[in-house]
Amino acid sequence: MININEVIETNTMIEKENLDVRTITLGISLLDCISDDLDRLCTKIYDKITQTARNLVATGEEIEREYALPIVNKRISVTPVAIAGASACRSEEDFCCIAQTLDKAAKETGVNFLGGYSALPAKGMSRAEELLIRSIPYALSTTEHICSSVNLGSTKTGINMDAVLLMGRIIHETAVRTASQDSIGCAKLVVFCNAPDDNPFMAGAFHGVTETDNVINVGVSGPGVIRVALESVRGQDFGTLCEKIKKTAFKITRLGQLVAQEASRRMNIPFGIVDLSLAPTPAVGDSIAEILEVMGLEKAGAPGTTAAIALLNDQVKKGGIMASSYVGGLSGAFIPVSEDHSMIEAVKAGALTIEKLEAMTCVCSVGLDMIAVPGDTKPTTLSGIIADEMAIGMVNQKTTAVRIIPVIGKDVGQSAEFGGLLGSAPVMAVNRFSCDDFVSRGGRIPAPVHSFKN
Repeated sequence: MININEVIETNTMIEKENLDVRTITLGISLLDCISDDLDRLCTKIYDKITQTARNLVATGEEIEREYALPIVNKRISVTPVAIAGASACRSEEDFCCIAQTLDKAAKETGVNFLGGYSALPAKGMSRAEELLIRSIPYALSTTEHICSSVNLGSTKTGINMDAVLLMGRIIHETAVRTASQDSIGCAKLVVFCNAPDDNPFMAGAFHGVTETDNVINVGVSGPGVIRVALESVRGQDFGTLCEKIKKTAFKITRLGQLVAQEASRRMNIPFGIVDLSLAPTPAVGDSIAEILEVMGLEKAGAPGTTAAIALLNDQVKKGGIMASSYVGGLSGAFIPVSEDHSMIEAVKAGALTIEKLEAMTCVCSVGLDMIAVPGDTKPTTLSGIIADEMAIGMVNQKTTAVRIIPVIGKDVGQSAEFGGLLGSAPVMAVNRFSCDDFVSRGGRIPAPVHSFKN
């Protein structure tokens, strides 16, 4: 039974502590749309998305009204377009036609973002995957709602360094094409190692081929709730700290489970997973860095930061897993710089560097997220940063990602403005020593020895 104290507690979390459901993401399979005729393929894709998702936004708004619960985004993810478009697409322009179709469908359904303009060249790159990747800069610069992701490696296959080298160039070209908007195209592009099939968060969401035809995935978020809870245990031992995080994560995840089940029932679409990630926003009080400060750090990036984020990530998972039968996606703590006002302050204060963020990614949910760097950063340097992050994911058997934004025309100390949930980002310094010869070797970094588990 739910008692009145729990109702009051949840209302307080929503009204004063920035608790929200970050996204309801509807996954849609495009496998039954595959055709060798591009026009027919685009027509089938548009019809499938607009019919399946016609009630998604309305359903989310109904749940918001009935439960007085903010649902920030309603999103769609689709089968990786490199797979769905392989039979019909013979050029980069052909894939861009699909991107325009997806954007049109996103506008028609009223969703915030549509993810799945994606490729999965973790071991080798097919001709279709290469064409899609090369089309990304134009596709992201000519659409409003499309997000793109590329999986460059895995613990089982190693790292595709040819694709890593190419993605450095693609990120730079995307930055150039959207330079008038502080290179915002790169904010909608992410590269992965060990990308999950059921991630509801953008820019990395796609509908994996292991999924059923359609599925509802929900992402919850409550950094502010965790921060307020930890205020009550300042100075107490780590056992007490861990118990408080676990209990609070349980309550947050139960809310996500409720929303997921309601959306599933009302749309008659199977419930997939709840992603219990703590995803910050630019709002004051809704910050991962503030949680770290309440835990005892002067600023995020101070000595002890990696240990603190490891503790937070683990306890969030332990508490959340008990609250939902199906936890998936990424699940843990995100550390995007631009979307977390206290992370931004830590960068400006000199406490937080790219190298420290990289160390934190060894133990957090994802990786280097929404990092702005000087616009003159070489594409090969971007590839080197990507390779480092892919290696962390591969060796540690975890998902890692890079969403890095070389802001054309800006340098260290300046700021890039993206607006909305994307926030703003201080331009961070990068290591200027060359990795050109290393990333240009070509081929594949082999999978680690502990990947052989059969």
